[in-house]
Amino acid sequence: MATKSAAAVRLAVESALAGRVIAPFQYHERRVLETASTGVATVDALTGGLPRGGLTEIFGPAGSGKMSLLVSALAARTQAAEVCALVDARDAFDPETAAAAGVRLERLLWVRCREIAQAMRVTDLLLQGGGFGMVTVDLSDIAPRLVRHVPLNVWFRWRRAVENTRTILLVIGQESHAKTCASLVVRLQCEATQWASAVENTQQTEAHLLDRRKSTVEKIREKKQTQGVLMMLSDAAADFVSMETRSAGKYGTGFAKPLVKSCKG
Repeated sequence: MATKSAAAVRLAVESALAGRVIAPFQYHERRVLETASTGVATVDALTGGLPRGGLTEIFGPAGSGKMSLLVSALAARTQAAEVCALVDARDAFDPETAAAAGVRLERLLWVRCREIAQAMRVTDLLLQGGGFGMVTVDLSDIAPRLVRHVPLNVWFRWRRAVENTRTILLVIGQESHAKTCASLVVRLQCEATQWASAVENTQQTEAHLLDRRKSTVEKIREKKQTQGVLMMLSDAAADFVSMETRSAGKYGTGFAKPLVKSCKG
């Protein structure tokens, strides 16, 4: 059997990959990894910021500070004149609170969904359309057992959709699900909460308002670019910082002496 020449083999491979891979034998130099601020200095120092052209996962239990970090990132990006999209899987977003925290609502596309399947379809359309500085998918109010049923190829498809773009893809949830598709994985845990009395006379009611919260931000996984060519995956479970957030100004600061309670229990 005659041995095929290198040119013939190359032609055969290019023909087989036609329409699926553009110029498979052409070297494409990787772009230098670009990041954007989360709006929280300590988190930026830990993570280097949110990677553009990649998928970032922020996860943690309820009350851990995920939404506070999300609102901070939205405020930072919209104030930088970027248009952002928020896919709200359970219609739980409060625009009034977000505006009080600095989010420019005129630069935010808020998509209100009722179920996870609808959120998946909307995210696909937004990523295919492009043009957003940041696309956020809020799955924090979706039961983790339902998110586990999302096929792995969905996360790969989303990651490929933002590659070589300046779009930040941010996924918020109770657990991490994107696995190796994520460029950055961050876990939040609540350390302590500080409550203020809702009224000046505490004998009138036992109601209290959340005044501030202290959370631990832990970097679980990060993909780094080395010398502009190689991508390395590093596990960084030992890296963490503390983040403190306060309630939005629309709720005031409460009355009397605040109560300090642990988040556990």
